Amino acid sequence: MKYYAILVAGGSGSRMNNAIAKQFLLLNGKPILMHTIEAFHKSVLNVEILVVLNIQQHDYWKSLCTSYQFHIPHQIIEGGSQRFHSVKNGLSAIHDEGIVAVHDAVRPLVSAELILNSFETARKYGTAVAGIPPIDSIRVIKEADRNEALPREQVMLIQTPQTFKLDILRKAYEQPYSENFTDDASVVEKAGFNITLVTGERSNLKITWPEDFEIAKMLLKKEAPEIQEPEL
Repeated sequence: MKYYAILVAGGSGSRMNNAIAKQFLLLNGKPILMHTIEAFHKSVLNVEILVVLNIQQHDYWKSLCTSYQFHIPHQIIEGGSQRFHSVKNGLSAIHDEGIVAVHDAVRPLVSAELILNSFETARKYGTAVAGIPPIDSIRVIKEADRNEALPREQVMLIQTPQTFKLDILRKAYEQPYSENFTDDASVVEKAGFNITLVTGERSNLKITWPEDFEIAKMLLKKEAPEIQEPEL
């Protein structure tokens, strides 16, 4: 069985108030994307890694890999206009059968346990989507002036990795793009496949806002000492 990871890195950095795309921001001395690649590289399943980047960022990423002496094997794929098209481009670069995990490049704290559980669950059931139960109360907006409570036990907060047998994901991505496709699970579900949920991790945060970055820094410092940044 072959295992693949498509890391989708399409962030621009606007929500971080930074001109540098967030996947390239330094976290504990190296770009966020490098942490994410390392997480999948460490898997016992010998995962083949594909990184989907905006074509205009390819040379910059290569220069970062040189500066940081980053040598983990991975394939760089041209990104698309939407996440849907970026994942589809990543799928087109995989020519064998097996299981593929699609993961946000800016979720660098994903654990080896979650990666392994996702692959094993997808191998058994065809799909495996990470999610965590909410801790806050939830209300649904019905109209501009009306809303109502929704039981928390009926809701899951969805993360990545979202992992699938390749034949299922390929079939799903034959569909035309829709604005309702917010993640891979929504694409696969629309194609008629059942979604199997696996328990995610609260530490598996998506670095989107400046406060997320600070939390990630604190979590990483518990695992490894701060390292010096090389001169670019």
